Amino acid sequence: MAIDRGLRTFVEEMQLPDRAIDGEKIPWVPQGERVWFKPLRFDLAGGRWINLLKVEGGGKVNRHRHTGGQVLGYCVEGSWRYLERDWVARPGTLVYEPPGDIHTLVVDEESGGMVTLFILEGSVQYLDDEDNLIYQDDVFSKLRRYLDYCEQRGIEPEDLCY
Repeated sequence: MAIDRGLRTFVEEMQLPDRAIDGEKIPWVPQGERVWFKPLRFDLAGGRWINLLKVEGGGKVNRHRHTGGQVLGYCVEGSWRYLERDWVARPGTLVYEPPGDIHTLVVDEESGGMVTLFILEGSVQYLDDEDNLIYQDDVFSKLRRYLDYCEQRGIEPEDLCY
């Protein structure tokens, strides 16, 4: 039984505390034309981030590849699809994207928009039609974009690094 108590003590001393983030306090940060993200967590040690993505009807997230880990998406409202796939994500749809997958997220004009929760690992590499790298995002660039947006508007940023 001493091992159980020792393990419990170790876990209590080493684990991160639980957190509850009020998403209403976090602004929507512009990511592109008709595209915004609302960060909810930045895991700087693990290279992961969690955000809500909002895209208005007719908007898109340019062709991109995920590297360094999987991506999970859960559609909260509206609908969206990948140009390269046959399915449409609607509220309640869970999307799994394996590392290396290349796709273009689009929201059809008539859909009115979408909001999806994404959990991302590694980097997102934005590509041109010949697969040349245009730019990339990772946990650090997303955090910088959030902090810069808050600073430019006089908003006190929430501590989302844990």
